Amino acid sequence: MKLNSIRSAILGIGMAVPSKILTNFDLEKMVETSDEWIIERTGIKERRILEDGENISKYAIEASLEALEKAKVSPKEINLIICATLTPDYLIPSLSVLVQNGIKAINAGAFDLSATCSGFIYALAMADQFIKNNPNWKILIVGAEALSRKTNWKDRTTCILFGDGAGAVVMGKSSEPEKRGIIDFILGADGSQWQLLTLKGGGSCYPPFDKRLPEDEYYIKMQGREVFKAATKMVEKTSLELLKRNNLTTKDIKLLVPHQANLRIIEYLRERLNLPKDKVYVNIHKYGNTSAASIPLALYEAEKDGKLKAGDLILLVAFGGGFTFGGALLHW
Repeated sequence: MKLNSIRSAILGIGMAVPSKILTNFDLEKMVETSDEWIIERTGIKERRILEDGENISKYAIEASLEALEKAKVSPKEINLIICATLTPDYLIPSLSVLVQNGIKAINAGAFDLSATCSGFIYALAMADQFIKNNPNWKILIVGAEALSRKTNWKDRTTCILFGDGAGAVVMGKSSEPEKRGIIDFILGADGSQWQLLTLKGGGSCYPPFDKRLPEDEYYIKMQGREVFKAATKMVEKTSLELLKRNNLTTKDIKLLVPHQANLRIIEYLRERLNLPKDKVYVNIHKYGNTSAASIPLALYEAEKDGKLKAGDLILLVAFGGGFTFGGALLHW
């Protein structure tokens, strides 16, 4: 097979989320808010939260093992592990190394990727390039987040948004490149607006316990209205550009699977693309915003719900702090 005819494809998918559920009614007891207000503003009804003593690596490993089982790929066959996360267990070692050890992928290289909520699409694009240059490689991508550990539970504007969980996919060369696999992707960033969504504390600029920084800067902070404006522009532009340059229209899309950040953003994009509701997958009501885990969790449940059929044209699109943004077209 010629190099330019090689396509990478998702061979198997897995997910794992904590059992603890935090509902909007629970949040009513913690901050000044209401179930009705949260649903109206975000579409979120509940989210999964790590228990005390739990680490996100546990769920990253569980999701990975399920993806491997579905792909019928042995851990020893994995050549590379890419973990998209902004909330690893530790700064050293990386989450990817903990996954590598947890699944016994003794022949795999491993690294973490930080592109916030766009991380899974960035990782997908990277895996695609690796496989095109190494057609026999099998690559494990994990999107895993413990956002509850970076959430200020006294801040009513952000604590309603985030949840924890992990999704994983095994990537490999498509056996039917005309019918299955990644077609195209877009990766982008706009660092000029970085101040709109931040987590300043804990990095090298403001190390842990640095007294120069207010305590609330050690948690996720964002300017909601401005983030909404930026996000809607990014996802619309990315989606339309991907379709245009591949001579496709929105009518060709079988399913749009967007980053699950806010139902209003998803609805805005759906309307701009003129898609019926049954062509857009939404599970934000169950998990909230899980950042890099968001799209793999949605893909997993879309397949489980019978929304994904072999050969279907799928559009993935995401945006995140930074800002980063990205999109991917693929045949399932």
